[in-house]
Amino acid sequence: MNNKSLKFIDIFSGCGGFSVGLEQAGHKCLLGVDFNLDASKSFARNHAKAKSLHLDIHLLTKSKLASLVDISSIDMVVGGPPCQGFSTVGRGEVDDSRNSLFKQFVRIVKITKPKIIIFENVTGILAKKNEIVLKNIFKSFEKLGYSMDAKVLSSDEFGVPSRRRRAIIMGVLGGLPVFPKPSRAILSNPITVKEVINNLKDKKGFIHNHEVEKAQITNSLDLSRLKYIPSGKGIRYEKDELAYLPKKLRFNIDWKTINESRFRQTRLQRLPLDEPAPTILTSRSMYYHPLEHRYLTPREAAICQSFPNDFVFEGSTTSQFRQVGNAVPPLLAKSIGMSIKKIKFEISNIKKVTDTKEISQKAFTYRSRAS
Repeated sequence: MNNKSLKFIDIFSGCGGFSVGLEQAGHKCLLGVDFNLDASKSFARNHAKAKSLHLDIHLLTKSKLASLVDISSIDMVVGGPPCQGFSTVGRGEVDDSRNSLFKQFVRIVKITKPKIIIFENVTGILAKKNEIVLKNIFKSFEKLGYSMDAKVLSSDEFGVPSRRRRAIIMGVLGGLPVFPKPSRAILSNPITVKEVINNLKDKKGFIHNHEVEKAQITNSLDLSRLKYIPSGKGIRYEKDELAYLPKKLRFNIDWKTINESRFRQTRLQRLPLDEPAPTILTSRSMYYHPLEHRYLTPREAAICQSFPNDFVFEGSTTSQFRQVGNAVPPLLAKSIGMSIKKIKFEISNIKKVTDTKEISQKAFTYRSRAS
């Protein structure tokens, strides 16, 4: 096996952000599998040398997989099962049925027996309330012979112009997981929105997924309010309203009577210019252009996620935003892809994790900063 160029399959692939980054690191994608049709179409369009399969993962049998790729050639299985059940936003129920999808990941690993597995999820998977779930995940892979570890990585520390924190769980057969470390240069000078927001053309001069007319604000009151909001700011507290909005445009509410005296989500939040964007989410209505009085286009959201400008998204505008927001930022995936080249396959006994609480505590290594 050439550790510098691993062959991998991407299950729960979405549009393929994880695969793009791993390919940028020199690895080779063989197959992407996802249940969402538009995401599968995007994957197929942007991964000409890989196969794309639109399928419920429960229906991916060994024979079906073997008809698509040489199972014995698979060095690595990566994926990001739907993570709503682990989310730190909302209820995050431990027994949420969506959490069981990791069992499908385990099933595919049993079939393929790769040397490396990489499982990405929201940081909530490492929360105390999910300790039992995390133990089950680790035990499932340890039974198959994998040494397991986990880290929370913040995308802005790896050259991505947005802050997105993901839990990366890695398993290695005959070796120990190796995670990327951010460079001092990026830590000192993270890539900002201003550096990328106007750099939207591909190598041929085209701009894809950038229909500005569809990014216009139809609510006249919101449009009037937005004109007063500076870049990087929004309205969440009464002090924000007083600072930015003239009296005639203020919200007709009693701030003292609403829960925690604040909006649950910041309203009219413009992207900052001189720092990375907040986590890019799946809805276009979460953020607004830093200078222009409109929403972002899918291309602007994608470049904040570090997608290359020649990556074209399929489907409606709503679908494109969902694909961008659900994706692993490619430059974060590239850093992971570079780090796994350093894995040394030279141990015979696996390293079993006896205390997932300790793993969780050590996993959070990113620099703490407001986002």
